[in-house]
Amino acid sequence: MNLQDKVVLVTGGSSGIGEKICLAAAKKGATVIVCARRIQLVGQVKNTCSELAGKPCYGYQLDIANPESVDSLLAKVAEEVGQVDILVNCAGFGLFENFIEMDYQTIEKMFAVNVLGLMYLTQAIGLTMAKEGHGQIINIASQAGKMATPKSAVYSATKFAVLGFSNGLRLELKPYNVQVMTVNPGPIATDFFQKADPSGNYLAQVDWLVLEPEKLANKIVANFGTHRREINAPWFMEGASRFYTLFPHLGDYLAGTLFNQK
Repeated sequence: MNLQDKVVLVTGGSSGIGEKICLAAAKKGATVIVCARRIQLVGQVKNTCSELAGKPCYGYQLDIANPESVDSLLAKVAEEVGQVDILVNCAGFGLFENFIEMDYQTIEKMFAVNVLGLMYLTQAIGLTMAKEGHGQIINIASQAGKMATPKSAVYSATKFAVLGFSNGLRLELKPYNVQVMTVNPGPIATDFFQKADPSGNYLAQVDWLVLEPEKLANKIVANFGTHRREINAPWFMEGASRFYTLFPHLGDYLAGTLFNQK
């Protein structure tokens, strides 16, 4: 897809897979809108995007869990940039901890960021896309939204919600020529795990299946403007999730052993 005349808004764009998507889109000439809580990092990514795209890009502070922050972002984008052609919902966090030991404030915050904030922003931008008769919404979910493992009950619940939301939204927006694609990655080598697993043990134990963020970002951007339903990576985790659906008892065993490295 030619991105020269496209506006791409990315939440969680200050680091990790969100940052890599911003840079990959800018390399193809998109006008990128970088959104995240850490405003100092937002500015750095925005400047790099401007250099890569050869045109002005934009950066705004966004607390996706706060509806007032979302409203403020939308007002600024409408005034300073214009219509968003592609929305990429990357903002999210996880914490690997047994559910019965997790405090309620953390649970509430995870749903506010990973699910409710995503929905609030998507509704506003999706409404404009539907009125204009074109656009694409890309939601970064997770393989954890297809197969849960110990110490990921709450995080998996948020990603199951994102996956179900995306599937329903895809059908609702199809008559308006608005595409919805879900990305379901396994572990990615990003700073996501600094919060999710402060010990650092998890990534070290699953290094054989860890994804490179730049490679995944390029694949996502390559599917801008397509009718692709999902991107699943790595392929063998997608195979495992399908196996889990077909053979749930054996799947529980594998999820609690082979894929239980937290």
